[in-house]
Amino acid sequence: MSEPSAAARLPDELHRRLGVSDAVVIGLGSMIGAGIFAALAPAAHAAGSGLLLGLALAAVVAYCNATSSARLAALYPASGGTYVYGRERLGDFWGYLAGWAFIVGKTASCAAMALTVGSYVWPGQTHAVAVTAVVALTAVNYAGMQKSALLTRTIVAVVLAVLAAVVVDAFTSGTADAARLDVGSDATSGGVLQAAGLLFFAFAGYARIATLGEEVRDPARTIPRAIPLALGITLVVYAVVAAAVLSVLGPKGLADATAPLSDTVRSAGADWLVPVVRVGAAVAALGSLLALILGVSRTTLAMARDRHLPHGLAAVHPKFKVPHRAELVVGAVVVVLAATADVRGAIGFSSFGVLAYYAIANASACTLTPAEGRPARIIPVAGLAGCLVLAFALPLASVISGAAVLTLGAATFGIRRAVDARRT
Repeated sequence: MSEPSAAARLPDELHRRLGVSDAVVIGLGSMIGAGIFAALAPAAHAAGSGLLLGLALAAVVAYCNATSSARLAALYPASGGTYVYGRERLGDFWGYLAGWAFIVGKTASCAAMALTVGSYVWPGQTHAVAVTAVVALTAVNYAGMQKSALLTRTIVAVVLAVLAAVVVDAFTSGTADAARLDVGSDATSGGVLQAAGLLFFAFAGYARIATLGEEVRDPARTIPRAIPLALGITLVVYAVVAAAVLSVLGPKGLADATAPLSDTVRSAGADWLVPVVRVGAAVAALGSLLALILGVSRTTLAMARDRHLPHGLAAVHPKFKVPHRAELVVGAVVVVLAATADVRGAIGFSSFGVLAYYAIANASACTLTPAEGRPARIIPVAGLAGCLVLAFALPLASVISGAAVLTLGAATFGIRRAVDARRT
């Protein structure tokens, strides 16, 4: 069946403009930007030489989540991701809780990425630069998806080039020592689990692909192809960069580093690369921020359509065909957080919310039938168990704050249902 003409589309429908390559690039822009520059040091602090084990564990859980999400997205190619899957497969409450976890957790991620931009571009004015970045990228998203995809493609190319330079310099400098890659020599199981939970923050970018279901061409084929491609490329990049950094700094040096990749090239004797890495880090964080604002606004759109959020946020711009009110509200909230928040606390909090989100995605995938394309049963079961284990292995402050916010969301849902019941 051909796509309906522009005249035949409903006014609140989004245009299907993105192909496989665009969807993969959007996922890469989110995952690579978030993880390489934000999660390696805290993960090394938790796991020591077990960092690579934590990375492998996070990748396994992410693969399960990606497979479950891809099968569900093919059946439900609408904006909202697991908010839609949970609602359709498990009921309104679980869909709402998934959407709540995503919006809250990823809004915190937006602030973390904006602050990362500020810390690299102008350390003395971190919050001011962060606010400026949020305003600028909200405007880009407002102008339409094609511009967002083109900008993200450019960002990913720049970041990959910078990371390649770091890896080559690290392995050819003469300072690299394979003995520093003695995997797991000083790691504990709890430390590896906590590192995996923190690194999962970096793998969560493939959610951007699923939440763009209404803007992807032929979603039944495009989404299942784009998600594992983006995840696989990211895993290779992560493993190579992590090994390069560990070989130069060692587990303790990496754990203590405030800017691991800059410290790596400096220790390798390539001071000229330091400003290049700083620019690459800022560009990477911009890529993540762009994709994050885009994904949160689409989930907000979906929840507003179902009146779980103010219905006015479901409006789609008649010219640009984007959820403009949702994007403006999301941008405004992130501006406030970017002006006041702490970047380190945002990572653990975001990880808890995202792991809760994917736990619901895997639970939803468990209900699929073979005729609906259900993956092997072990995949969603392992994904569900992995998400729960990693969520509660995070730092205690992240677990407490994350659980409190999810409880608040559940209570809000219950109160709204009770009010609606009285009215009827």
